[in-house]
Order: sequence, then structure tokens, then C-alpha cells
Amino acid sequence: MIVALAGGVGGARLAVGLAAVLPPQRLTVVVNTGDDFEHLGLSICPDLDTVMYTLAGLNNPALGWGRADETWSFMETLQALGGETWFRLGDRDLAVHVLRTAALARGERLSDITRTLTQRFGIAHAVVPMSDDRVRTVVLTNEGELAFQDYFVRRRCAPAVSGFRFEGAEDAEMPQALRAIVDGDVEAVVVCPSNPFVSIAPMLAVPAIREWLERRTFPVVAVSPIVGGDAVKGPAAKMMRELGVDASASGVARHYGSLVDAWVIDERDASEARAIAALGKRVRVTDTLMTDTAKSAALAEAVLEVAGEASRG
Repeated sequence: MIVALAGGVGGARLAVGLAAVLPPQRLTVVVNTGDDFEHLGLSICPDLDTVMYTLAGLNNPALGWGRADETWSFMETLQALGGETWFRLGDRDLAVHVLRTAALARGERLSDITRTLTQRFGIAHAVVPMSDDRVRTVVLTNEGELAFQDYFVRRRCAPAVSGFRFEGAEDAEMPQALRAIVDGDVEAVVVCPSNPFVSIAPMLAVPAIREWLERRTFPVVAVSPIVGGDAVKGPAAKMMRELGVDASASGVARHYGSLVDAWVIDERDASEARAIAALGKRVRVTDTLMTDTAKSAALAEAVLEVAGEASRG
């Protein structure tokens, strides 16, 4: 079993590549839920939905979120009536949120709801939330503490970041669907090129997930989310600079430290391979920009090769 830790567009794109080269019984995608929030009475899970829509081939590549062929009648009517429109919900997207909210209200677990939705979207590979318990990312900024979606969407990442809190993480449990996998034969963990601070860190803040990785007997391979000194998409590089972390592939490697055994970095950052190797890490240099499914699959193949090399020592 390969377990991929994913969040956001980068995580979703690598999940597509891994799903293209691995059969369903060999891949589980664990998704960040720190971005989740309640809006307009609905339970919204942005990262879960991004991964789900992308695996189903229904994502909106132009926006980077939501569904393709979307319509916006609901938002247009809401705006005309004076409602909140800062977080846009498409008409097709709304159906998922309504079904999820109703199921949660009935007491169903988020992992069970996610399994039902992915099956209905025709996704064969397992997609599992990091926890069935409520975890919320709070961003510490020069303007005070902000709920993640307030920072990310309403404020468009403008405030300067000084840190993060993950409310509820200390008491969050690993979902049973994930527990059954990690107690089995895991070949490797892949850390997707997702934001280290708000996509991967919330997962690592769940004690059972962190402890599982710390006592691992398998390699952890990560793909750098920083290419040429910047994030491919999103505020990761901005956050790194504001936190005093070098916004580079080697800076990301130092940030993860002993939790990652091997790195896959972009060919634009080949000059940093030596610095990462000096940290005692295996390094593979390749093209990491996933502009289509074929390139996602090629990157996935490279990641799996590195995992195989690392497991053999």
C-alpha cells in the first residue's frame, strides 16, 4: 500500500498520477480537513472536494477549485438578496455540500460520507479524511487570528503570517478507515507537493498520524511544492518568507527534517540537490510541473522509483 498525504491542487494532481499507475488496492489518499468550515449552514470540505473532483475528472482547472461546467445561479441570486458571496459555491458543487451536511447531521462519519461520494463519482481509489473529528486551521497574522478561509479566500492571503494553530487536532483520532491501512503493510508514504503549513501540517498535528510516521519502517518521499523559489500555486512561498524560512526546495527539506527520507525536486532547482543530500536525504531531480495527466503519471512513477530505492537502502 502507498499512502499519499494530499491537500490542494498540487496534492490532487499527484493523486491523479498515482491513481494512474497504481491499482485501487495499492493506493490510499489521505486528505487535509483543517480547511473545512461551516458556511451558509453547510459543511464545506475544500481539500476533500478538490481531490475528489480532480480524481473524477470533474475539476475546474481554470479556477483551481470547484467543478468544471459550473453554473452560478445560486450565487447570483444570493448576491441580489444581499447575502454573503465572498466564498463562491457553484450550483453543481452545492449538491455535494448539501448531501454531506445532511449526512453529518444524521451522525454519519466524514470518512463514510467521503467513501459514498467518491464511489458515486466513479473513483475506485480510496480517499480518506485525516480525521472524522473536527480540526480547524487558524492563521496567526499581523491582523490577529484568522480562520483559514477568512485568511485564504476573504482576505486573499494578504495579512502577514506569524504562525498557525490547529484547533481540535490534539484530541482528533485517526479514522477507522485509515487505522486499518496503517496497521497493515504500508510500502511508502508520499507527501504530495501541497502547502507544508496549511495542507500537510494539520495532518501531522493529529497525534496518531504523527506517531505513525515517527515510528515508521517504510520510507517517506516528498515532492517539493516550491519550484524556482516560488509556489506553483498558492501562498506557500509567501508564508515561508514571512516565517523566516528560506523559500526554496532545500528550505522545504529542512522544514520537514527527519519526517522525510527522500525528496523529488524540480529540474529548475537542480542546484539545490547537493544541499538536500547533505541533510542525509536521497534526492531525485525531474520535471515536477503536472500540467496534464501524463505528466502527473510520470512524476508519480519517479516518486515510486525513489521510494523503492529508499526502501532498499
